[in-house]
Amino acid sequence: MNKIIVITGASSGFGRLTANALARSGHTVYASMRETTGRNAAQAADVRKFAKENKVDLRPIELDVLSQESVDGAIASIIATHGTIDVVVHNAGHMVFGPAEAFTPEQLGELYDINVLSTQRVNRAVLPQLRKQRNGLLVWVSSSSSAGGTPPYLAPYFAAKAGMDAMAVIYARELTLWGIETSIVVPGAFTGGTNHFAHSGRPADDARVAEYEAGPYANYATKIMKAFSAIVPPDADAAAVGDAIVRIVDMPFGKRPFRVHIDPTQDGAEVAFTVIDRMRTDMLHRVRWSLDQRTSSASERRNYLRGARMCASSQRETKSTCAQSLSPSSTA
Repeated sequence: MNKIIVITGASSGFGRLTANALARSGHTVYASMRETTGRNAAQAADVRKFAKENKVDLRPIELDVLSQESVDGAIASIIATHGTIDVVVHNAGHMVFGPAEAFTPEQLGELYDINVLSTQRVNRAVLPQLRKQRNGLLVWVSSSSSAGGTPPYLAPYFAAKAGMDAMAVIYARELTLWGIETSIVVPGAFTGGTNHFAHSGRPADDARVAEYEAGPYANYATKIMKAFSAIVPPDADAAAVGDAIVRIVDMPFGKRPFRVHIDPTQDGAEVAFTVIDRMRTDMLHRVRWSLDQRTSSASERRNYLRGARMCASSQRETKSTCAQSLSPSSTA
């Protein structure tokens, strides 16, 4: 079934690859980006060219995730055109690279804004419509760094992505009874196919960077980049992230996975998240959300407790996820 989909940060990288893949799968896809008539005019034109050449419904749309006004306008335009939005892919993000000490607090704030607060702006614009529909899907593009290997010189980025992942997890608990599903896609390191490393930001404090270069961490940035190149398999294809998102979107309601890992380096995140997510749901089961006093019906209590029991099992042991098993359609 054709779905109306909006993807943030779709001018390049995972976002653009995902937009192409979803459009090829038969969906109406809005590839959002900022400055579609400015610095991203060529990217917007390329989106239109791809749509025409491949006879797919892929449309660029102006959406600056750093502006609530811009986000509200884009989402309202899509709803006005189609009467609905079915899927939101939270993909917009930015990487920085360098010694953590050399970044100013303001730089960390800007990075948090792009990687975390941007999702809040989009959610506040789109969730009233999804809640009204009692149906929808949020796909969050996280990072294996949130639970896997964490090499030096990427601390601000890792911290921001961990914040985004935490938001996704809690949003899943708060949206499931509205019929809104959550899937978190966890890419590992890809040194090709995206602009993450090529366009990564640098520390503002050059003096601090110089001190690191003059000390025991001399040439460490170069060593880290060489190490990444060595551990990422030559056939690692960033398009695999988009393909995974297509599979998630095309799954029927109630069958979508809570997490999907696409990690060519196998940095341990899949193992760690299996344990972390299981323990989180076990905690929900133990505290029972004070359900016997606070939920409005016996039916809700049964659904929550059934969901908690299912989620306490490893993802490898059940196709259900926390979000689906706690959904209104669950039965005791």
